[in-house]
Amino acid sequence: MPLPRIRAAKLMTESPRSVRVDDPIGEAVDVLQTTDFRHLPVVDELGELVGMLSDRDLRALELPYAEDAAAVNAALQKARVPVSMMMSSDVVSVGPDADVTELMELMLDNKIGAVPIVDGEGVLLGIVSYVDVFLGILGGA
Repeated sequence: MPLPRIRAAKLMTESPRSVRVDDPIGEAVDVLQTTDFRHLPVVDELGELVGMLSDRDLRALELPYAEDAAAVNAALQKARVPVSMMMSSDVVSVGPDADVTELMELMLDNKIGAVPIVDGEGVLLGIVSYVDVFLGILGGA
């Protein structure tokens, strides 16, 4: 049975929370910990998509319980590095007219859980997660 034709624009979360490429990684961690997001687009000063951060990318920052000041200090230093040091810069993105089938193929082929939606200049418009795809198909978006 073929999937219904559903455009990315219909599924996407518009104007998603993002971070700038030069923001401290601690800010990105805070955003991911205080929201239900697992993927965070990274944009430059013009709003163009330049990278992605996922909760997977940030696992390296998690510290086991540390009693000594040196370990705590090391964690604080890591939190100050710019997002650009930990983001994935090889980002798969599509335009708002992309079909749900294309989104699914990209997610499966690239083993990613979300695809940013950009305009013709690369400016971030939205993001579609695998949950959005699943709910869109079930709900007949």
